[in-house]
Amino acid sequence: MTSAPLRIDIGICTFRRPALEATLLSLTGVDAPEGVSLRIIVADNDETPTAAALVDRLRPRLACGLRYVHCPAGNISIARNAVLDASDADYLAFIDDDEIATQTWLSELFAVARKTDADAVLGPVRATYGDAAPGWMQQGDFHSTFPVFVRGEIITGYTCNVLLDLKSSRLIGRRFNLALGKTGGEDTEFFTHIHRQGGMIAYAENAWLEEPVTPQRASFAWLAKRRYRMGQTHGRLLAEGRGMAGRFGAFFLALAKAGVCFAGAAAGAFAPIRRNRFVLRGLLHVGAMSGLLGFREIDQYGTLGAAAS
Repeated sequence: MTSAPLRIDIGICTFRRPALEATLLSLTGVDAPEGVSLRIIVADNDETPTAAALVDRLRPRLACGLRYVHCPAGNISIARNAVLDASDADYLAFIDDDEIATQTWLSELFAVARKTDADAVLGPVRATYGDAAPGWMQQGDFHSTFPVFVRGEIITGYTCNVLLDLKSSRLIGRRFNLALGKTGGEDTEFFTHIHRQGGMIAYAENAWLEEPVTPQRASFAWLAKRRYRMGQTHGRLLAEGRGMAGRFGAFFLALAKAGVCFAGAAAGAFAPIRRNRFVLRGLLHVGAMSGLLGFREIDQYGTLGAAAS
């Protein structure tokens, strides 16, 4: 008697993004891990089912199963939760609707998941720049995504390249926070809470995805807004479970770190990569101060502008 093959769903949340076509077509070249069946779930977060026609047109070109879910509107957590609700597989991978999968992406994630028995496995995202991006941005590679290790372990994560073990007790019933569905940071909170409950987040260093940097994102202003918002999420998570004294202690530590970063930026004023990296790091700490004080995080999802950028 043969056992049923393991199943992996690949979730893509989308909102008015034409690049979804390239993402879906890239999945036709992905190697399926041996003994594993694949299915794609597209969660359309627009008010009307604007991605349905594209999905139907591409369906014959995708050998694996493809499910379309319309889950309005303009809240990324609604879309992520719709994928979780639609998935009944053993594992669920997330890829963004503007990313390109490499051939071995999924098999690399799966190999690490099986080897480590981790609750979640993250992979890296390589930014690809066009001519519109300034030289300092391309040389410094400010858009690629990698996990952050703290004392040798990963304590939070992201959904732009991840494989989740849906059979894990720490994943069953877990959903993304709807209150963060327009600001972002819902994935940071999701993975932070997995780690705080004893979960393990592993890293598959060769599980590459690629993400073209659009002209709208190829600016210092976009990077600054993003780093500040990331800091807000970090500060809010730091504040959880802390009393007033603990919050103020964390606030003044973030203030000191911001000061060091801005001083470093001033010292490297004529070295654009060094200067901008310090400024962006300083803005991250300023955002953390904002989050520790309870200020609302800035919106970045659910608008035409967000979709374009």
